[in-house]
This record gives sequence, structure tokens and C-alpha cells, in this order.
Amino acid sequence: MRRHIILTAVSALALSIAAPALAQEPVPLAPGRTVDGQIAEGDATGPDDEYRYDSYAISARAGQRFEAVMRSAAFDAYLEVYGPGEAAESLNTDDDGLGEGTDSRLRFNADQNGVYVLRARTLSGLEGGAYTLALTERPQARPAPRPARIRSGQSQRGQLASSDPETDQGGNYDAFVLRARASERFAIDLTSEDFDPVVRVGRMENGAFTELAMNDDGPDTGLNSRLVFTAPEAGEYVIRATALNAAGQGAYTLAVAEGPAPAPSQPIEIGATVSGELTASDGKSESGRAADAYRFSGREGQRIRIDMSSPDFDTYLQLFDDNRLSLAEDDDGAAEGTDSRLTFTLPRTGAYVVEARAFSEETGGYQLTISEVEPEKPPQTLAFGETLQGEIGESDSTDSEDRGFDAYALTGVAGQRIQAIMRSGDFDTFVQIGRAGTEFTVLASDDDGLGQGTDSRLSYSLPEDGDYVIRALPLGKEGKGLYSLELVDRGPQPQPGSLLVGSTARGTLTEADATAEDNSFYDAYRVTLKEDEKLLITMVSNEVDSFVVVGADKDGAFEVMGSDDDSLSDTHSRLEWTAPADGTYEIRAGAFQQGQTGAYALNVEKKP
Repeated sequence: MRRHIILTAVSALALSIAAPALAQEPVPLAPGRTVDGQIAEGDATGPDDEYRYDSYAISARAGQRFEAVMRSAAFDAYLEVYGPGEAAESLNTDDDGLGEGTDSRLRFNADQNGVYVLRARTLSGLEGGAYTLALTERPQARPAPRPARIRSGQSQRGQLASSDPETDQGGNYDAFVLRARASERFAIDLTSEDFDPVVRVGRMENGAFTELAMNDDGPDTGLNSRLVFTAPEAGEYVIRATALNAAGQGAYTLAVAEGPAPAPSQPIEIGATVSGELTASDGKSESGRAADAYRFSGREGQRIRIDMSSPDFDTYLQLFDDNRLSLAEDDDGAAEGTDSRLTFTLPRTGAYVVEARAFSEETGGYQLTISEVEPEKPPQTLAFGETLQGEIGESDSTDSEDRGFDAYALTGVAGQRIQAIMRSGDFDTFVQIGRAGTEFTVLASDDDGLGQGTDSRLSYSLPEDGDYVIRALPLGKEGKGLYSLELVDRGPQPQPGSLLVGSTARGTLTEADATAEDNSFYDAYRVTLKEDEKLLITMVSNEVDSFVVVGADKDGAFEVMGSDDDSLSDTHSRLEWTAPADGTYEIRAGAFQQGQTGAYALNVEKKP
């Protein structure tokens, strides 16, 4: 019988992870599995080689709840999880969630379909050893009971227990409702001898808790928490009594009192620089730490930059409106040591207050400057399929790291796959994408996605319909010169081709193929199998470092069931896999490294 093979590329690889911090290719991990791992030389390392880690890919549906437990007798275990796509920061972390020894237990909830990346790592240091990692799916949470009410001047005793409702991070909490007037200021104390308490304040929006403020260890209270909170508007606020450790339980006392008066402010003009000194006798910030406050006037749409530096302590800036409602804050926006920089566009004409303080409880001298900066130039419209020529020069807008940039506007729809390709012979390029709005927030970025030289290629799937902004800029603040920027619409997800068991597919990975978020290319094929049917899948190539994945669609998301990088040789893959049930499965033939293209052969055989 003659067999026909159709070679067609498909959708973005489900093992998409954030670049550069998450560049290691993760190993698939499904709920119900326990793996034996080893942290050893050759594993990926964190920033400044502070630790080593292994990465695991968890294919999840929105609403699923997970628990990962990592145990090791060789090192202090630490877990962290990153969301789908270009996640620059972890969703949740855990050091000793089991409440004993050096083992970790991390709980997290999937808020969207996609692949989450779990890092199993050492708390610190490069010397690791053997470990076990178990992943389980947790049942849906019970409905939270109606919160108790509390008023200013009251205190209530409570008990955190395993029967209490859980946060998204898996810890238990008790909730209390506090009614407040606009700008009313409260001091909220949470004390316990049984666990390290954390107090959180927020509001319920569409049935979900939106956190507005929190405190872990208020000044002069040891492990206990003290939060000074100013209500932004009249209404009901929810106070949550929680533990720093997800396993924390026991007795506690929650007390609410009238808050201390804010730090007195002294006038300052935009364009001025002041030299000040933090002392123990200064007024207090909302965190209860010593702070100096400065009041200035600004106009709607005016863009300002506030810089704070100190040789004595790690600086911290917070900007408020005239009602002491927080607008923005920064710890190290200057990206240089312990100095702070806050760049902000004023929303209205009137008075504003900036608080200058230390990140911790330190005191000492500092210098504060408030200056006006040029408003960001409105973004230029960039059409799909267009390549334009630009230049980074002295007159461009600058970001918080003093890098000049040009901004470009685009409109897209949820799930649309786009690429922004930036090239320059004058500087090391950097591309960012964010949502359109007053303040630019980075959703994804790329430095060298083309895998060569100083050029960038950002691949990104838009999370929702709407307007977006692409920034073209140099990686370093000294970068200046000419560049080109191309915007590519990669269209909807193409469908996989078919592959008969017992046949060999010969294909070529090209830049037109589907692209993972780490910029690696792949083709995909579907096979129909019976339960317990065993396959031997091999992928060989003299041009790319092969990587093969097998899985299936589950509720709209691709579930990874097996993968291999180099079991056949350093660059060839070999995967033995058994179908768990009758059905259609997807085999993905890809490159382990981003930017690689070239010919390959994929062979799928039935094992006896």
C-alpha cells in the first residue's frame, strides 16, 4: 500500500517560555507524576550564577490548581513558577512551604490556558545534588465564607486553619470587612506567635480579590505585620490575615486603629535638587518607616522624572496625589545600584507629594531631584508587512534607563501571532511590546532572537483584542544610530499535517514555520493510535539540534506527554512513548535552539 505524507507546519510550540531568564528548554511534567532529578554542573544558572535550576513544562487549563513538592537531602530546595509566554517575573515562589527542613511546597492556580514553567532549584549556591519533584492537581476551592466585620478601634482574635479559604498561592486566610471614608487612614496590626503573619488589604471586584497594599514585617514588630493604609475612596475594603509561609497556621490577633498622620511635607519645585537626611525622628511612610515628603505642583499631561540617590542606604520613592493616594513607586528604576528613578505623566493639574525613604529601616543622607522631561512622542502607526527605517538620536524620548526609543502603534486581535524584527549596524538592538496607555508596561521583549550578531526578533501572541505599542531601542543607553524595523503578521495557527505510523517524514525547518516564544521553529504531524500502542520516534538532522515532542489537544490547550532532545546523540532525538488511550496525537519536530533552520528526517515506528 502506498502511503502519503503531508508536511505542514503548525501552531506555536506549547513549550513556549520566557526568554533570556527562561532560556533552558523545560522537561514536560504532568499532574500525578513524580520525577527524580539532579542539580549538577551543566545545568542552567540564575543571574550572576547565584544558583542552578532545572525547568519543567506544565500544560494547564484556566482554573486548574496545582501543588508541586520538591524534596532533597542534598540542598535547600526552592521552587518558582512562571506563566505562559514572555513572563519576566515569577507568579509564585516557595522556599519551605512544607514548614519543615529544607523541602519546598509551591501551590499555584492557572489563570489562563497555556504552558507554565516550573523551576526546581537550589535556594542559593551552585552545589546541588539529587531531588524528587512531584506534581499534583488540587481540587477546586470551596466557596469562601462571608467576611466578618471590623471597625477602627477594634481587635479580633482568630485561628488560621487548613479548613479556611485559600489564596491563589495556596495559603489559608481569614477575611474581614472594613468600611472607610475617602482618604481615611488606618493602622492595621496582625500579630501571631504561631506563624509569620502577612496582612493584605484590597477590594472585591467581580468576585475576585484585588490587592491594594500589604505588609510582612512592620518596623519594630519582629515578624509581626503593621500596615498603614489610606483608603483611596469611600467604601468597603477587605483585610486578609495570611501567613508568609503557605503552610503557616495558628492563632493570631488583628487590630485596626486610626492611622498616624502622614509625614509633613515641604515645598519643592520641578527642576530643583535638594540634599536631605533621613533620621529616626522623621515622619513615617505608610510602611511605618522614616520618610521625608516633598510637595510640588504640576499640570495635566506634564511628564516628570524623580531621581533619588544615597551613599548610605537603598533608596525608595513613592508618588502620591494631594489626597495621599499612591500613584507610583520605585526601588531601583535607575538600574544602577541602590538609586531610584520614577518617571511619570501627571494625570491632572494640581499638587502632588513625593516621599523619599529607604527600602528598609536605614537612615542617612540622600539627594533628590525632580525634573521635567519631554513628553513621549505619540507612536507612529506601523502596518503589518511594512519595513521602515529609523534612527535613535539625542532628541528621542527616553525610558527609565536613559535609553532613547521610538514607539510604534499596532492594533491586533487575541491569539494573533506577530513578529517584530529589528536590525542595526550601529548598536545592539532591543525590542519591547506593551499595551497602549499612559504608562508603558512591558509585556514581552527580545534582545537577540535572530540568534546572530546584534539583531532582534520578538515573537509574540497577542493576549487580547486591542491596541499595542512596540518600542525600538538600544540594549544599552549609549546606543545611537540607524535601524530597520519590520512588523510581520504570522496569521492564525496553521493545522498539523498527517503522518502514518511506520513512515519517515523528511522536512525542512524554515523561518516561515511555526515559532515558539523562544524563537525556535518546528513542524507538527498527527498520528492516530490505539491504547497502549508503543511508538519509537526518532528525529535526526545534520543542520539543527533536534527536539521532538508528543502530546494531544486537551480543552483547547496542547498537553505535552513526552519529549526528547538528545537521547540518540548530542543533536539527534529518540523517544519511546506509549499512547495512554485511543485517539489522535500530535508529534512536533523542532529545533532545540532558537533561530536554527535546516533539513531533518522524522521516523515514527510501532514497537512490538
